[in-house]
Amino acid sequence: MKSKLPLLIVVLLLSLPVFPQAGVGIYRFLDLPVSSRMSALGSDNISLRDNDLNFSFLNPALLTSETNGEIGMNYSNYLSDIQFGSAIYGHNFDNKNYAAIGIQYVDLGKFDGRNEIDVQTGTFTAKDMALYVIYARPLNKHFTVGGTFKPIFSAYERYSSAGVAMDAGISYTDSTGLFSAGLVLRNAGFQLKTYRNDEDGRHNEPLPFDVQIGLSKKFSHAPFRFSLTLNNLNRWNLSYQSTNQLLTTQNNIKFVDMAFRHAVFGVEFVPSNNFYLAAGYNHRRHQEMTVEGFKSMAGFSFGGGIKLYKFHVGFGMSEFQTGIASYMFSINTSLSEFSKL
Repeated sequence: MKSKLPLLIVVLLLSLPVFPQAGVGIYRFLDLPVSSRMSALGSDNISLRDNDLNFSFLNPALLTSETNGEIGMNYSNYLSDIQFGSAIYGHNFDNKNYAAIGIQYVDLGKFDGRNEIDVQTGTFTAKDMALYVIYARPLNKHFTVGGTFKPIFSAYERYSSAGVAMDAGISYTDSTGLFSAGLVLRNAGFQLKTYRNDEDGRHNEPLPFDVQIGLSKKFSHAPFRFSLTLNNLNRWNLSYQSTNQLLTTQNNIKFVDMAFRHAVFGVEFVPSNNFYLAAGYNHRRHQEMTVEGFKSMAGFSFGGGIKLYKFHVGFGMSEFQTGIASYMFSINTSLSEFSKL
């Protein structure tokens, strides 16, 4: 019975009600990168399995026996002085039950409130936060399954909302440890409290449900690792409406372009466990952020990390427009490092 428990958890997670996707949704902060390394790899990676605790934010099955006692803290100075970050701690109960608890937040800053006749009404703030309770269990030496329970709270001025989301994931690693893959169903859930009510009562909005598949491959005789993550597999059409001088048009995206908008590419140079350089390309971000007539590195991201004393320090940069980039910093350590003193 115990061996069937993880499979039962995954089945229950997959059976949760999921609202239809309409191209928009609430709690979009859940799609922000959770660490500097994730930011450098294009913001999405669910397959890379090398005991980085932060990756369990996106795929709970990436918890391992080595993430016990790990602590991760991440911070980003985002666009327009928006700040967001995350923190996570891993704890294993035995050699087959892995767990972690984390928090993800975004602070949109302080705003000046004005009424319909442009009279100042004071200031207000806007914040989002999600708590992550993560569990994983290995099925055998190749497969691990996991699930995440996420209570969510959001407050914009006098409007607030609460919800709950769950993730279900599976991770595969081959015998050499050079190839790994992942499958995740993210953000299956619903609102418990809506931002507003309409004439029909509660105005429910969909969560950003996302089905993802990822692959990572490291060469045996070269210090390089390549990753491919496919996202939004539950929704092919990622087109959007654009407004120009009060004229709203629907963007017509060709098949090949649309296919690549579902893909995020990452590459790492990893000569040792104590140092890495990373780069990523997010085609959807590039296409949506590029402005005609301007050269831009939108969609490209870069970063690196190094171990200093008992801490792993990381930095990531994501380009959005010419001269407009987001920077993220991470610091990770393990309690076992200090127990050696």
